[in-house]
Amino acid sequence: MERGRWFWGEKGSALGLFIVGLILIINGCNASIHEYRNEAFTPQSNAFFFHGGSEGLYASKVVDSSSSSSSSSSDTHVKGKSFIRFESVTFVRTKESANKQNEMQQSTGLVEAIILEVKDRARIGASFLKSNLICCTRNLSEDGQCMAAGEVVIHKNPDNPEWPRRIQTFFNGKNEEAKMKSETVEIKSSGMYYLYFMFCNPELKGTLIKGRTDWRNPYGYLPGKMSPLMTFYGLMSLAYLVLGLAWFLRFVQFWKDIIQLHYHITAVIALGMCEMAVWYFEYVNFNSTGTRPMGITLWAVTFRSVKKTLSRLLLLVVSMGFGVVKPTLGGITPKVFLLGVVYFMASEALELIENLGNINDFSGKAKLLLVLPVAFLDSCFILWIFSSLSKTLEKLQIRRNMAKLELYRKFTNSLAVSVLLSVAWIGFELYFNATDPLSEFWQIAWVIPAFWTLLAYALLAVICVLWAPSSNPTRYAYSEETGDDFDEEGVSLTSGALKVSGDTAAMREFNNGLAEDLEEDKRE
Repeated sequence: MERGRWFWGEKGSALGLFIVGLILIINGCNASIHEYRNEAFTPQSNAFFFHGGSEGLYASKVVDSSSSSSSSSSDTHVKGKSFIRFESVTFVRTKESANKQNEMQQSTGLVEAIILEVKDRARIGASFLKSNLICCTRNLSEDGQCMAAGEVVIHKNPDNPEWPRRIQTFFNGKNEEAKMKSETVEIKSSGMYYLYFMFCNPELKGTLIKGRTDWRNPYGYLPGKMSPLMTFYGLMSLAYLVLGLAWFLRFVQFWKDIIQLHYHITAVIALGMCEMAVWYFEYVNFNSTGTRPMGITLWAVTFRSVKKTLSRLLLLVVSMGFGVVKPTLGGITPKVFLLGVVYFMASEALELIENLGNINDFSGKAKLLLVLPVAFLDSCFILWIFSSLSKTLEKLQIRRNMAKLELYRKFTNSLAVSVLLSVAWIGFELYFNATDPLSEFWQIAWVIPAFWTLLAYALLAVICVLWAPSSNPTRYAYSEETGDDFDEEGVSLTSGALKVSGDTAAMREFNNGLAEDLEEDKRE
C-alpha cells in the first residue's frame, strides 16, 4: 500500500490504494487460468474489491468482424485471438444478507467485473473530481457525474468508448448465489490488463467469489511477460547443445590427456543442456494448457539450482588452481563442499517460491529471509574466487610459468568483466523496478532473467576455450616434475634441504683439510 501512496501522490487517494493493490501480486501470476476458491472481498473507500488477475496481453491477430467483443464461452475457434473468458464465476453472499431482501424483488444486489488497461487506471473512481470515492453516490448521480448510485464510477475513454469494461451480475430475491454468465472479452490492443470484481452495497459485506477466468494471448496461454522466454530457452537449448557437442569431440579426441577438471566442466555443460530443455518444455506445456504442472517445474527449478551451484564451484576450484597449480584442494575440500551444499539449499528454496509459489504474497521480512541468504552466499563466492585467483597468479609469477600465467590472466580478465556487467545489470534492475511499479514496460521484462542465463553461458564458454582438452596438456595440467605443487611447506622443506646440504659441504671441506695436514706431518 505504501507503493500506492508513492505512485498516486502525497494525498494517497483511496482509488490509488485500490488500484495498486494488484502490484503486490502482479509479478506472481504463475498461470493464465486464474481460479477463485471462496475468496473474500477487501473494503476500500466506499467499495469492496477482489483482484481477479493481471497479465500482459497482446492484441488479437485474428479479428472476427461478425461478432462483438463479447461472445459465448462455447467458441471453439480461438487461434490468433486474445481474450479474457469468465468460466463459472459465482458470488456467494451471507444468509443474513440474503434474508434481508424481498423475495419478489428481481435485483437485490450488484457485483461488477471491471476490466481495465494500466493507462486507464485513473478512469476508475471519482479521482477526476478530486474525490476518493470509488462508487457512485446519490449526489454524484444527481450532478450527472455517474450513471446510477451503487455502481462503480467509470470515466470512459473517449478514444475507445468500450473501455474500461464493465460486466454486471445481479442477485435475485433471497438467493444466496449469483452466477455470472459465461462471457469472453476480446482484447484488441496490446497492454497490461487488470481484472477486479467489485460491489458497492454494504449489505453484501462477507460475499465470497468462486470460479475461474481464462486469459489467453494470440499464440496461447503463456502470459505476455513470459512469452519471449519460451523462444529464448529454445535457442539456449541449441546453444548448449552446440557447446556440448564441440566439447565432447575435443574430449574424445584427447581422452588420454583428460584431467579431473574436465569432468567437472562436462557436468556443468550437461546440466545446462538439461536445464534449458526442461524450461523450454515447461513453457510449451504452460502455453498450451494455461497452468504450470508442479512436476515439470520442480525438475526445471532443481536443474537450475544444481547448475548454479556447480557453476560457482567450478569457478572457485579453477581460481584455486585445482588440476593446474596443485593436484588437490587439500584441507579446504570440506569447506568448499559445505559452501556448495548451503548455496544449493538457499537457491532451491528461493526458486521454488518464485516459480511454484508467489513470492510477492510474502511480507518484506519474509522476502529478505529468502533473497538475502542467496545474495550473501554469492558475495562469499565472489570474494573467495578473487582471493584465490590472486594467490594463484602470485605463485605462477614466482615460478615464472608464463604459459599458465597467461592462461590465468585471461581467465581473471573475463571474470572481472562479468562481475562489472553483473553490478551494472543489478543497478539497471533496481532502476527498472523503481520506475516501472505497474509493469507498463512488461514487453521487455523478459530481458532481465535472460541476461543472467546468457552471462552464465558466456563464462562457461570461456572456461571451455581456455581449458579445452588438447595434445599439449602441460600448458594447463598440473605436473609434479615442474614443481607446480608450490606452497609454504615446500619453501620450508627446500630451505631445510639447502641448510643440510650446506652443513654437509662444510664438513666435507673440514675433513679434506684435516687429511692434508696429516699427510704433511708424515712427510716431515
